[in-house]
Amino acid sequence: MTRFLATTLILTAAAAAASEDIADQYPQSELYSKPVEVIPHVFSAIGATAPPTYENAGHNNNLSFIVTDEGVVVINAGASARLAAALHDEIKQVTDQPVVLVINENGQGHAMLGNSYWRDLGVDVLAHVDAVEETTQNGDFILMGMERYNRDRAEGTRVEHANVTFEDRYDLTLGGVSIEVMHMGPAHDPGDIQVWIPEWKILIAGDIAFHERMLPIFEHTCTSCWLETWETRMEPLAPTYVIPGHGHPTNLDQVRRYTYDYLVDLREKIGAHIEEGGDLAGAYYVDQERWRNLDTFEELATKNAGRVFAEMEWE
Repeated sequence: MTRFLATTLILTAAAAAASEDIADQYPQSELYSKPVEVIPHVFSAIGATAPPTYENAGHNNNLSFIVTDEGVVVINAGASARLAAALHDEIKQVTDQPVVLVINENGQGHAMLGNSYWRDLGVDVLAHVDAVEETTQNGDFILMGMERYNRDRAEGTRVEHANVTFEDRYDLTLGGVSIEVMHMGPAHDPGDIQVWIPEWKILIAGDIAFHERMLPIFEHTCTSCWLETWETRMEPLAPTYVIPGHGHPTNLDQVRRYTYDYLVDLREKIGAHIEEGGDLAGAYYVDQERWRNLDTFEELATKNAGRVFAEMEWE
């Protein structure tokens, strides 16, 4: 059995048991779980599927890193300086190579509030221009939200914006590994990015892809744009391995099922509701039972329906 196959079986079993109620899997660390090697040289510390809490230290997204002979690339700075430091401690156990670049997958707190730790070490932080606009406008609010739930675990964290930005694509080659950082197009959040390693057929997809927890639709989310970005930019890559923004590493079929298919299904239900003359109050109750197995269903299903109604009412 190959090392990757064994890891995949372990992760699949863990995914089947994924729940908001699973306790911290790595209590000796600020991290919710210890990083696993998804494929050779690509690691990810899988976050909780629950919302951010003091108990999970805000580690409810995936903190990934790529190890090369010339340095390490980190994807997501973490929700606090302490969480970033905990991830760094794990990287040091894997390699003596220094971290040379940190990438923020978007402008959300769990992607960028750890920037201060990395910038204090002199490490460049890369983000899409729209993500930096988001952190510039709302960084203080994002920090205060983290401080409320994280209390003493927020110590040492400050808002620090990415110091390197791009608009469409940022390519780098490190230790012979070609890494493509892409903004495929509008999807879940402004400035969403994806990290693609074509040689290894692995996509660190960020928040364009969900499968274990229900995806959240925000007021600024364009679901029709999300579907178009998926169809025209993500599907043609045909990745063998996918590390989503949340949840265990998986494959394209799985994230398609719980992201693309969910959006198509919800838009069809809301579209039919509108055609029948339905209003916003009724939209909250369209049938989403097919998706009840997903974590955060109770928190997000009705909100998602209301926001898709607001979007589609004027399409």
